[in-house]
Amino acid sequence: LNILVDTGSSNFAVAGVPDPDVTSYFNPELSSTYRSQGVEVTVKYSQGSWTGVLGTDVITMPKGLYGSYTINIATILESENFFLPGVKWHGILGLAYDALAKPSSSVETFFDSLVRQAKIPNIFSLQMCGAGLPVSGSGTNGGSLVLGGIEPSLYTGDIWYTPIKEEWYYQVEILKLEVGGQNLQLDCREYNADKAIVDSGTTLLRLPEKVFSAVVQAIARTSLIQEFSSEFWTGTQLACWDRTEKPWSLFPKLSIYLRDENSSRSFRISILPQLYIQPILVIGDNLQCYRFSISSSTNALVIGATVMEGFYVIFDRAQRRVGFAVSPCAEADGSPVSEIEGPFTTADVASNCVSSVSFHEPVLWIASYALMSLCGIILLVLIVLLLIPPRCQHRYTDNDVVNDESSLVRHRWK
Repeated sequence: LNILVDTGSSNFAVAGVPDPDVTSYFNPELSSTYRSQGVEVTVKYSQGSWTGVLGTDVITMPKGLYGSYTINIATILESENFFLPGVKWHGILGLAYDALAKPSSSVETFFDSLVRQAKIPNIFSLQMCGAGLPVSGSGTNGGSLVLGGIEPSLYTGDIWYTPIKEEWYYQVEILKLEVGGQNLQLDCREYNADKAIVDSGTTLLRLPEKVFSAVVQAIARTSLIQEFSSEFWTGTQLACWDRTEKPWSLFPKLSIYLRDENSSRSFRISILPQLYIQPILVIGDNLQCYRFSISSSTNALVIGATVMEGFYVIFDRAQRRVGFAVSPCAEADGSPVSEIEGPFTTADVASNCVSSVSFHEPVLWIASYALMSLCGIILLVLIVLLLIPPRCQHRYTDNDVVNDESSLVRHRWK
């Protein structure tokens, strides 16, 4: 089975029944080692969701790790907008922290199980090679997932590390953005509203709405295109050029500044337009059409595949840091399409760009239970009051009658 590697979730799950959009699935009844836990689990993503049953099974690793390991696996029985037409994968490998595991953080993640049983270092690394950027000479787009370490052949130059701010998603601190070398001049907290994460399961570079608007304005201002459809920026329309033209020279470089392990320093990762103006469709013999691979987000800045395809990314959980190095597969026509530079001073930004209050899911659950308890107490008091015989007779008027047009009905929560 082909598995989507997702650093933005924490469950390992595979198709467990036939589905029109998957070519293969795992039938647990044919496995002598599968053990169902009988626990239903539902996972929702920014796009799509699935429901399945938790179980355990035994795995072996094809390279490097010898022996068998027992891991948690969910078999997907129902899904909505998860398996999509044309996708080549049949499941998902969540590599984030157990805080995001469903139905609770007590479900040990795939990687935690490997670290514990195989005694490998608590670090993994990922090289993503984009569909538009074939590996030089091979004609394929093979990336690499390295469990337990770093592979020197997968990067060039130095690795630059930024601290993990909180261990749920791989949350990092972004200090500023530049378009064509020009600072957007936004408050650095705008870039981290309400979090900034490194997520291989997200296709695009997603930016908080205010940041997205500023980036689009800056790109439009610095690009060499005078008139451009607003639908191109919102992702609802492609832009097409003659196949002999390369539109990337018309667009600026985009840079993201991350705080270094030494908090008084920063470094920047930059992507050239080849990574965010992506070829999608060929029309006839002459036209190549492209999409804008940056979108707006209501709740996070997400460094997704659009950016990650330019780098070898190291998730060093042992030292609570994420590393970036230039990937040799991030080339187009023999020229690199990504850069890392530093160090830079952080004197021009706040000492902390991340909100101290982080309302992530465990906190939300606690708040939900507290509210439910409060509602239960109020309901109990109302029932008691209704059961107590009235001390005095009240004469009802037409204004006292509660009918279907009352605010109680129209404004109640559904």
